Amino acid sequence: MRVLRVSHSAVVDEWRGRERALAGLGVDVTLLSARRWREGGSAVPLEPRRGETVTGVATIGRHPALFLYDPRPIWRLLGEQWDLIDIHEEPFALATAEILLLRATRRRRPPIVLYTAQNLRKRYPVPFRWFERLALRTASGISACNSEAARIAEEKGFAGRARVIPLGVDLQRFRSDATAAPRLAEPRPVDGPRPVTVGFVGRLVPEKGADILIDAVARDPHLRARIVGGGPAGPALRARADELDIADRVEFMGPIEPDDIADFYHSLDVLAVPSLPTPTWTEQFGRVAVEAMASGVPVVSSDAGALPAVVGGAGIVVPAGDAGALALGLVEAAGQRRDELRSMGLARAAECSWEAVGRDYLELYRSVVHTPSVGSSGLPPVEVIVVAYGTPELLRRALEPVAHLPVTVVDNSSLPEIEELCTELGVRYLDPGHNDGFAAGVNFALRVRLVPGADVLLLNPDAVIATRDVHVLQQALRAERDLASVGPEQVDGTGVRSKVEWPFPSPLSTWLEAAGLARFHRAPRFVIGSVLLLRAEAIDQVGEFDERFFLYSEETDWAYRASRLGWRHASVPGATALHVGAATSNDAKRREAHFHASIERYLRKHYGSLGWQSARIGQWLGAMTRSLVLRGERGREARRRAALYRLGPVRVESRLGREPDSARSPARAER
Repeated sequence: MRVLRVSHSAVVDEWRGRERALAGLGVDVTLLSARRWREGGSAVPLEPRRGETVTGVATIGRHPALFLYDPRPIWRLLGEQWDLIDIHEEPFALATAEILLLRATRRRRPPIVLYTAQNLRKRYPVPFRWFERLALRTASGISACNSEAARIAEEKGFAGRARVIPLGVDLQRFRSDATAAPRLAEPRPVDGPRPVTVGFVGRLVPEKGADILIDAVARDPHLRARIVGGGPAGPALRARADELDIADRVEFMGPIEPDDIADFYHSLDVLAVPSLPTPTWTEQFGRVAVEAMASGVPVVSSDAGALPAVVGGAGIVVPAGDAGALALGLVEAAGQRRDELRSMGLARAAECSWEAVGRDYLELYRSVVHTPSVGSSGLPPVEVIVVAYGTPELLRRALEPVAHLPVTVVDNSSLPEIEELCTELGVRYLDPGHNDGFAAGVNFALRVRLVPGADVLLLNPDAVIATRDVHVLQQALRAERDLASVGPEQVDGTGVRSKVEWPFPSPLSTWLEAAGLARFHRAPRFVIGSVLLLRAEAIDQVGEFDERFFLYSEETDWAYRASRLGWRHASVPGATALHVGAATSNDAKRREAHFHASIERYLRKHYGSLGWQSARIGQWLGAMTRSLVLRGERGREARRRAALYRLGPVRVESRLGREPDSARSPARAER
């Protein structure tokens, strides 16, 4: 695999550990970085190690989001053959927009991977808001250093599942052993004559919370602090220590050389990370916490931003701004829990080693280029998921042909008869305890997979497919590398075939339909979800179904997101399934409201409010035209459709309520 990575921060030698780890895993990595960048208050020149394929590029500007690269070396490299391009800059950054623009000028346009650490939901001013939207809609993969940043990227428009990959730490540099940490060799009581040495590493600004640490030291005479770092809050912090009469227990060491930081950790009994969240900033990772844990030093942090995820379970987390809780936590970490926290901290640091980070990135890259997770010599298992709501007899017909496969039934109706049927047939029964719709039911089962890594067959309770046809589906799915989902041909109870492939909805398709020109629409297509086999690798990359869709369009949304990530969808003529179609639903008015409300959600999500309003006008005009020219029931149906779009489908659905009646199940094939 050949990868081009761009990262201004890789000017720091230690932060190129990611590229070195990837190279060790067999990835051919070429890195572009800044020739010189200010880190930690001083200019850092790029000094490649022997054998590193890294090129320094001139930059204009100093702010991480407001600088540009010299475009010439980037443009030249973009002309080469790459499997993917990894842009280690924020989606809203100028540099990201610059690289995407240069990529657009090239014939070859390999998939893009982006990085984000932004764990506050910010609405950026124009044009940065546009840059962010473009980048997120272009990306085929995203790495985030914290879970909140991953969630925000998904909510803002990234089509797939953003991967949480920690920032790396060099375990050769930061390590715990008897010679490196003699003071930590034996436990000791905290009430002895020797004080507890608490460390702090960071810029001296209010949001880093050094003042909270000083207040904590004042609360317990056993505590003394060693503060490393510089910044504008330095004089105020010294004055605060004088005011509390603890200047003799607070040592301000100023900035220290990066090479000396490991020795500093070894001089500590515990590290404090007392950060304070603000409206515009919060901790995005907390690398110093991982470095200290790797050095065998217990960590006590605040609950700001990503710190609970990084430190929690391996250190002590206290409320931000609570000096009393911080003091108690520091004493506890250096005393009775020292050995426990030291052991857990070492394990947590191992998860953040450059080797582990490299493996995480390789997994991300493999998903982006659609590398199969199984060899060509065999197929993965097939796992079946059925979301049911009542109708046990229909469900029995659906389950009996596939009961020998790993099957999970999610019962949104919580009926004892459904549970008894599953027990009889030997399939797993899950009761979520409430009905949040089809998408939520599928996700409920996906989170507790019977066979991780299996392809997943979604099967409606009113559909029947034979084992042979399941096998035909999987053979077709695995025959082409870029297929994310396949479905069989479908017939109803009388043998009439139904349409299973449909073009993705869009404002344009709505107007073509209104003009009677829908047959000329040549857009990409998806397969309806009544019987649908999903590829394991696509599930891994695209992620879960969007639970905002209740009964319809959830598979449309998932398939569209997959298509944006380079996947295709197809029907398989050699496989056939019986689908009664809405046999589990007896309220046509409610069913139609659910269906069109889901279309509205889909169009708003992917085309914005303006796109939806355009489509709404097209639907209304088309329905009104048909109501004037058609007679009988078809004319009345057109008038009902026009009224639905005049009022707004989501508004109508809210008036009717989402909860289905006792005879209805989430059947989704009516179109």
